[in-house]
Amino acid sequence: MRYARASVVALTAMCSLGAIVFAQNPEKFTPPRMADGKPDFTGMYQWPTYLPGAQRGRSAATVFDSKNFAPLKPGGEPFLEPRTGDPRHDEPRDFCLPAGFPGSILSGNAMQWFQTKNYLTIVHEFQRNSRIIPLDGRPHRTGMDPMYDGDPVGRWEGDTLVIDSTNFKRWQLDDYYYTNPKEFRMHSDALHTIERIHWKSKTALSYEITIDDPKIFTKPWSQEFEVIAKPDWDKIGLFEYVCDNNRCPGGKCGGN
Repeated sequence: MRYARASVVALTAMCSLGAIVFAQNPEKFTPPRMADGKPDFTGMYQWPTYLPGAQRGRSAATVFDSKNFAPLKPGGEPFLEPRTGDPRHDEPRDFCLPAGFPGSILSGNAMQWFQTKNYLTIVHEFQRNSRIIPLDGRPHRTGMDPMYDGDPVGRWEGDTLVIDSTNFKRWQLDDYYYTNPKEFRMHSDALHTIERIHWKSKTALSYEITIDDPKIFTKPWSQEFEVIAKPDWDKIGLFEYVCDNNRCPGGKCGGN
């Protein structure tokens, strides 16, 4: 099931008031660190979830709040496409095509992060999609075809990990089309994302993502989410995800 953990996690929403109180009175703590002194993000996590007051979608996946969007520039209208009824367009993941970034990290599924001195690897339960992020500040690769997840490179700004990604394929931005079928949000191939990650408490990360898409928006815009650490999920680990690609063309099956 795509959102196998989502129904369980939804039960914790009843404790949101307590979470708000905690946010107003954060505990002082020392974040876990690697041998070189950098913050250590190794562990199991819930997908990024909303901060209080953010607009929410109707699916288990997290979506962007439109109040954060920059104005569309002339020619940026293709950002919002209607669903067409063609399943290969409306839900390409049903045909084993990848969610892409940032859709993969926003999906309602667990994540497992593995960190070494030189790399952070993020493995998503959904589609077992993996992002391997170098942490040495290297430049982006050149001569690569556009990719669903883009080309991520990381660098440190104090205790904040900054991940800069470019070279994307044109693909879906999030799952908002499950809330409004007339708004299938599609980023362009000019998408540039910046993720900023740091420990905000002993149980949660601050996860901010900046969307810079000069073919769509007049300027970059950002939204902050919270990523909750789930060390108890480590006992079971990530669930197996298998995609069956045995589908009829265009979703229409006929004859035998």
